[in-house]
Amino acid sequence: MKYIHLYTLLLMLIFYTSCGGQNKPAPSKDGKPQTKDLVTSPGSNEKNFTNYEYTDSIGKRLIIQNSFPKGGPYADPNGKQYFKVIFWTRLINETDNTLELKIDFPVDLYEVPGLSGKYYKVLVPPDTMTIDKESLYDYGMTGLKPFLDNNIHKPSSLKRTINPKESSGFYVLILFDKGVGGPIRTELSIRGQNLFYKIKIDGVRTNTKSSDKEINAGSINLKNLILKK
Repeated sequence: MKYIHLYTLLLMLIFYTSCGGQNKPAPSKDGKPQTKDLVTSPGSNEKNFTNYEYTDSIGKRLIIQNSFPKGGPYADPNGKQYFKVIFWTRLINETDNTLELKIDFPVDLYEVPGLSGKYYKVLVPPDTMTIDKESLYDYGMTGLKPFLDNNIHKPSSLKRTINPKESSGFYVLILFDKGVGGPIRTELSIRGQNLFYKIKIDGVRTNTKSSDKEINAGSINLKNLILKK
């Protein structure tokens, strides 16, 4: 009988461990798992296009992660056809200072290098991107068409406060004239206290040395950050 009890306890332990045990996220008040994005270092399974690491005067890091694109068609209220591309950028603040982030994209249209008469526009919606949405359609962004319908001809801005040891992610939308092809990559980076957003359209043949477009995209309050090589 003693051996039967020990065998039963062993089976219960294996079942409990295989189901996740105490490693499951703590439920919120409504019973659903919490999805706070408080990770302070890049995860080993995160599939990003680029990671930039900056250090302050005492060696604490600010990490910027830039995603790969997801895209699809979009028609504006007048029926004009576009191709929308969605990216996300995530900032991980490992410094001891609160980060104040200001993103500003102008109302301007940018001509695609090598494709005369083809343009694109950059927008930043108010939604928050968290890593648990990474595998979802459109990176889990909701209300996409209403946002584009209402903001396609407006400048776009966003403000975020990121406390020490916390992180925050945001989306960037790029609208292209229909017919613009080629893989698209983007990245946010810092020079001084200024933010720059670079857009590169691979596969577009051009007589210029680079098809990259770098946009002055806003500012942060942190000073003396050094890019880690």
